[in-house]
Amino acid sequence: MPMIGEGNITEITYFILLGFSDFPRIIAGLFILFLGIYITTLTWNLGLIVLIRMDSHLHTPMYFFLSNLSFIDACYVTSTVPKMLANFFQEQQTISFVGCVVQYFVFSVMGLSESCLMTAMAYDRYAAICKPLLYSSIMSPTLCAQMVLGSYMAGLTAALSQICALLQLHFCGPNVIRHFFCDLPQLLILSCTDTFFVQVMLAILAMMFGIANALVIMISYGYIVVSIMKITSAKGRSKAFNTCASHLTGVTLFYSSSMFVYLSSSFGGSSSFDRFASVFYTVIIPMLNPLIYSLRNKEIKGAMRRLQKKRE
Repeated sequence: MPMIGEGNITEITYFILLGFSDFPRIIAGLFILFLGIYITTLTWNLGLIVLIRMDSHLHTPMYFFLSNLSFIDACYVTSTVPKMLANFFQEQQTISFVGCVVQYFVFSVMGLSESCLMTAMAYDRYAAICKPLLYSSIMSPTLCAQMVLGSYMAGLTAALSQICALLQLHFCGPNVIRHFFCDLPQLLILSCTDTFFVQVMLAILAMMFGIANALVIMISYGYIVVSIMKITSAKGRSKAFNTCASHLTGVTLFYSSSMFVYLSSSFGGSSSFDRFASVFYTVIIPMLNPLIYSLRNKEIKGAMRRLQKKRE
């Protein structure tokens, strides 16, 4: 194992990503499955971005947020899946230390930014349902741009703080990551120096981006539910609920799956179950999001019909 001497510490220069190599009988099937999911995810998310950009009827705050969510999901899945696919048939499933840091950085930026963007989308739904007459003035283009930029900046800042803390650690072996990508909890296990500060920082970030964002979303939906219950007609209540049902579904899947994986691992390693569970929030959800937001969306379907007529 190549190492670099540094005083009394030998630094490893690469990690071995175990991935799904302990399932040799289904490795070919997993490769085909993940390749299909990755292509589908990119096609659906990039297609949704193009559709929103091309159709003027979709130039509204909700679809502005949705196009950014699709961009984040495309980058999010690209940070992990291509390397995983490349490693399926390699005898040495390695990733350099620098490559590992870069992979986690992109993964972290996109994941944390998505958490903030979900909160911004919840506020948008609150304004649409609870303040319908003031919606246009509240959700101005300037505010929407600031909320999206703030989501990216928050994710970038938090990810940089994690990377700076990670670079202060030393890794002197072993170098086997029992996962299909470089996740910080797995890296902390391999560190031969004290990780207490990093774990405290991760706990703080979890409260800021997980608990705080989830609390804001829950409060927003609390007001939304109260407003919907005040609507007298069943048709009106159904219409109001449909405007936020997709976002609520997406939020539930995103937070429940990611929290389940991280709480189950508890920094104690990644079992085979944890790896397959991680696939759900890192690979499956980015593919499902375009469907969740488009499947029952009449405006998206209308935009697709208009685009088809233009092509004809």
